[in-house]
Amino acid sequence: MRDHDAEERFVNAFIVRRRRERLIYELSTPGKRYDGISRFCHQAGAFLDPVKIYMEGSDMDSRPGFTRFIREHGGQCLVLSFEYWPDGEHMPLDEAVKEAAVSSDVFLILGDGFALVYGEPEKGGRAKYLMFEGRKGTETHRTG
Repeated sequence: MRDHDAEERFVNAFIVRRRRERLIYELSTPGKRYDGISRFCHQAGAFLDPVKIYMEGSDMDSRPGFTRFIREHGGQCLVLSFEYWPDGEHMPLDEAVKEAAVSSDVFLILGDGFALVYGEPEKGGRAKYLMFEGRKGTETHRTG
């Protein structure tokens, strides 16, 4: 079952204003949902509010700050994915991150005040973003 409220909160919190309406429409329209998720993750840099990005880069999940984040934010989260499963599922954050790491498709993890975006694996690495709602991140170095 889709959590449309959580998806709309994600869009309103982390997506630049000019892209919000269409993405909300795509996420809530069954025939457009997966195209919208795919388009978002292939063009995440054009969609994401740069002020909310705390950490990014293909090596993000190997950094000590990311490991600390996982330990400190261990609750349930919502997964959006291009794959039928686990799209729309709620699961513990550490489990969702493990699923994202082995997934060959785009993966979004939405939690209480944060979002993780894993782009599709491509040559040269996989775009990854950790974002926090309502504040500018402090570890915005970009790598990989």
